[in-house]
Amino acid sequence: MYDLQEILKIARDVGWGAANILRSYYHGTVKDPNLDIKYKQNEPVTVADIAVSQYILTNLQAAFGDEDFGYVSEETYKSSQGQHPAEWVWIIDPLDGTRDFITRTGNYAVHIALVKNTRPVLAVVAVPEAEKLYFATKGGGTFLETLYKTTPLQVSVGKRVEDLTLVVSSSHRYEQLDYLLQNLPCKNQKAIGSVGCKIAAIVEQQADIYISLSGKSAPKDWDMAAPELILTEAGGKFTHFDGTPLTYNTDDINQWGGLLASNGQYQEALCKQAEKILAEFTPSST
Repeated sequence: MYDLQEILKIARDVGWGAANILRSYYHGTVKDPNLDIKYKQNEPVTVADIAVSQYILTNLQAAFGDEDFGYVSEETYKSSQGQHPAEWVWIIDPLDGTRDFITRTGNYAVHIALVKNTRPVLAVVAVPEAEKLYFATKGGGTFLETLYKTTPLQVSVGKRVEDLTLVVSSSHRYEQLDYLLQNLPCKNQKAIGSVGCKIAAIVEQQADIYISLSGKSAPKDWDMAAPELILTEAGGKFTHFDGTPLTYNTDDINQWGGLLASNGQYQEALCKQAEKILAEFTPSST
């Protein structure tokens, strides 16, 4: 049996190291600051994505090897790969929010999750520009680590549904999602890129709800696995609209359909309301 706290210590160190590499690219202090932007399935990829992916994989594999652990990283994953056979699988997004990284909004993050039998048991989300690292283990709570201290986190409580704040994507927007957001009872909105940064806002009580709705494409396992555990261990909930849990390292790397993350207070009611609103949606003819 592996000691999650021992694994977590290594994962946190790797998370800080990855954050430092990203900041060096972001602020142009590396030897060659050219990001060399390419596109893979309409999504941008930079040399920073690749460098950090290599750093994380090299360090985790050096610590844990390949015998008992599998590794799934956005930058090395092949669509033919399918489900990894290992019981313990690292699911990694070396740079979540690449568009925000390129446009210098500061809303980008590193996601490192350890999944056991399709469910996350350990998570690290680093937000380099804030110099913050969020971490959680299953049943162990969520914590915020800065350069100076470590603080336990809990989601907001006791708000009216009308007063909840939705954290929304700054780039991935389309008609059906906009219709849903406009018709929910909570009208306060805050635009933030990166799922990790969105969930960070919820666990720091700066927002309360995040909704993902797949269109022609869907978020992937590495977008959701680490943020989910950070949220749920802080007292929040993160489910499909029908209330079922998210699963990872299955035959499909995509997280299709509607997903709702919240402080948990109105989770079931908001999920049902979202399904009802979407059933009434009629796309425009233009």
